[in-house]
Amino acid sequence: MDSLLFLYFCNKYKYLHMIKTKLTLIALFTIIFTIIAGSISAQTGEPWTAKDLLDPATLASMINNAKGQKPVIYNIGPLADIKGAVTIGSANNKAALDKLSNALAAVPKDKMVVIYCGCCPFRNCPNIRPAFNLMKEKGYKNLKLLNLPQNLKVNWTDYGYPMD
Repeated sequence: MDSLLFLYFCNKYKYLHMIKTKLTLIALFTIIFTIIAGSISAQTGEPWTAKDLLDPATLASMINNAKGQKPVIYNIGPLADIKGAVTIGSANNKAALDKLSNALAAVPKDKMVVIYCGCCPFRNCPNIRPAFNLMKEKGYKNLKLLNLPQNLKVNWTDYGYPMD
C-alpha cells in the first residue's frame, strides 16, 4: 500500500511539474510574441492606428445620408475631390500644410475630420503623414484617415462612391 501511495505522489508531482513547465513555456512564448509584435508595429512608423482608418463605404454612406451629420473632409493630395471635400493640395509642402492649418482654425477639435490623398498606396504617399501629424499635433480627437490602401480610383471611384 505504501508503495502505491509513493507511486501516486510521484506521478502527481511529475504531472504538476509538466503543467508548470507548459504554463511557463506558454508565458514565455506570449512575452516573446508581444515583444516581436510591438517591434514590428513600431517599425512601421505610421502615425495612425487601425482605429484612425475610416472605411470608404462608411464615408460614402455618411455623405449620401441627407439627414446625418457630415464630417469635414480635406483632400490633401493632387487628385479629384470626393463630394464635399475641401481641396488643400499636396500636403508634402509647407504652403499646403499652412492652408490646412488655416482651414482647421474654424473646426472644433472634437468634430470628425477626414483626410485623404489617394495618389498611391499608403506606404508610398508623401502627403498623408505630414497632414495627419499636423492634425494630431493640433489636438484633433476625431481625426480619420480615409482607408485608401491602393489609391482613390481602386478604393473609391471604382465603387461608384460620390465625387464632385
